[in-house]
Amino acid sequence: MPRLPRSFFRRDAVTVARELLGMTLVHRVAGRRVAGRIVETEAYLGVEDAAAHTFRGRRTPRNETMYHDGGCLYVYFTYGMHHCANVVASREGDPVAVLLRALEPLEGLDFMRQQRPKARRDVDLCSGPAKLCAALGVTREHNGVDLVASPDLFITPPGSTPGSKSTSGGDIVARPRIGIDYAGGWRDKPLRFYLRGNPHVSKP
Repeated sequence: MPRLPRSFFRRDAVTVARELLGMTLVHRVAGRRVAGRIVETEAYLGVEDAAAHTFRGRRTPRNETMYHDGGCLYVYFTYGMHHCANVVASREGDPVAVLLRALEPLEGLDFMRQQRPKARRDVDLCSGPAKLCAALGVTREHNGVDLVASPDLFITPPGSTPGSKSTSGGDIVARPRIGIDYAGGWRDKPLRFYLRGNPHVSKP
């Protein structure tokens, strides 16, 4: 199955965040394929970005994956209960990443429903960063996975998965990121991107 090449990820985080919209995240888990179309992302710009885990060059065992080459998956655990998945962008040593905020479920919905029994509707299965990780079975053990080389966890271009479709620039909305009131002036920068009118987006 075709997947996004290394060159796609080795670009600035804003470009990667925008162009990930419409792509499909695939996880082969428990003997089945589970997949969702990426419909919402947030860019985190590394050392200069007060909302990024690597602000001012912070480097810890938790965020070490952000310093890896573009195309790796950075998964962190937050609030003692949730996992969030980020796609590392740029090149090794430049710690920027893109948070995957929401997916439109495409394959393996039965698995997703088992993973997220509290979701009352299918539209709620992946409508948030923690929700999509739970629905696809992505956990901290997937931190550092190479999305370019992994046989089980990767991102494919539009058209390679049933129900996936391409996205035009006019479909993309840019807004401030969510939940970063602590980040000063970075709070209001339009670094959250989502597909206009898509019901699976976490918030309008």
